Amino acid sequence: MSSNPVAETIASLMPRAKAELAELVAFKSVADFDQYPKSESEGAANWIVDALRAEGFQDLALLDTPDGTQSVYGFLPGPEGAKTVLLYAHYDVQPPLDEAAWVTPPFELTERDGRWYGRGSADCKGGVIMHLLALRALKANGGVPVHVKVIVEGSEEQGTGGLERYAEEHPELLTADTIVIGDAGNFRAGLPTVTATLRGMTLVRVQVDTLEGNLHSGQFGGAAPDALAALIRVLDSLRAEDGSTTVDGLAGDAAWDGLQYDEESFRKDAKVLDGVELIGSGTIADRIWARPAVTVLGIDSPPVVGATASVQAGARALVSLRVPPGVDAAEATKLLQAHLQTRTPWGARVSTEQIGQGQPFRADTSSPAYAAMTEAMSVAYAGQEMQYAGLGGSIPLCNTLASLYPQAEILLIGLSEPEAQIHAVNEGVSPDELERLSVAEALFLRNYAAS
Repeated sequence: MSSNPVAETIASLMPRAKAELAELVAFKSVADFDQYPKSESEGAANWIVDALRAEGFQDLALLDTPDGTQSVYGFLPGPEGAKTVLLYAHYDVQPPLDEAAWVTPPFELTERDGRWYGRGSADCKGGVIMHLLALRALKANGGVPVHVKVIVEGSEEQGTGGLERYAEEHPELLTADTIVIGDAGNFRAGLPTVTATLRGMTLVRVQVDTLEGNLHSGQFGGAAPDALAALIRVLDSLRAEDGSTTVDGLAGDAAWDGLQYDEESFRKDAKVLDGVELIGSGTIADRIWARPAVTVLGIDSPPVVGATASVQAGARALVSLRVPPGVDAAEATKLLQAHLQTRTPWGARVSTEQIGQGQPFRADTSSPAYAAMTEAMSVAYAGQEMQYAGLGGSIPLCNTLASLYPQAEILLIGLSEPEAQIHAVNEGVSPDELERLSVAEALFLRNYAAS
């Protein structure tokens, strides 16, 4: 990249990028205000407003979204008649989980072994810095050739849909010819990748009740129906013997025909313990990108410490279902709820409640924007061919934007490659990835303007 003026500019800006990312990571911007003060999120949002203002952005606004959080919006005008590109990231982060398990403090950006560690460094505060670096490099080398809109969400990790609802109520705000979602990642560090599909998601809470109250297990156990045991039975029915997801009526045999993911690499990335088998059938790519996957996120039942000798009268669980592209999330939700209701044993009373949903997404990879990104990635990654991968996670905003702006091309790139360990302890970003992806984004904007 050294012979490319854009790359040279971004290389010179990396010390500044590290300092700025450190400032942004320091905000404990978890969008659950029962856990962290709202002022932390507001501080991060205002930091981004100031950064965009310094780059000449206009119409800057803190958008109060319906879920009680704020998204940051700004507009940078380009040449008359130019195309418009929307750049997306989010500043909210996952909770740090067990802070004692972090090698260095989660909200203090720390360099170690060639990576920068801190909560949100990759997901997705690093994406904010990536956008800034790309725009600064273009400004220093002839100017930004497109109109640029930036939207930085404040509650993506919570899945509460604030920005989605706001966009639906103000559809003119985010209209663009192309949208770059900076919240994905390369399949492997150093391998340029665009995410072409996303699984959707539905969250369902299931409650099982069998008795008017808990009973002594010695006096009544063996005949009195145990609600916790009934819940365990119905949750187990969501998986086949090999661990494959089995929701009645929901197909689970789709195949992925793009980039493949070998089992050894997956075991290493997932940190699977020695001797523990992987679950499911088909290729790894089939399982994580093309097929449904159920996860029990939590169970309300007595903790081991303090448990009494009781038959449980009631129990509940929160169940997540990842929905593959080509399947309607609303229909998948109905199938999941029906499965839970019909598979609960012993005539136990069961109720289900949907508490969240996002549709899957599939991009049009034949579009001019993808051609522009392919060329840009090749330059940024020293001639390597850009790959197309899926993402097992969900970004519900993608479908909202695709629905609102069906003519827009949507690309997903970002810093969340496997070593980043997003959502886990010791999240970290590769500065090399930040540098190369910033070059790729800058060159993409230039290529796209000329297409």
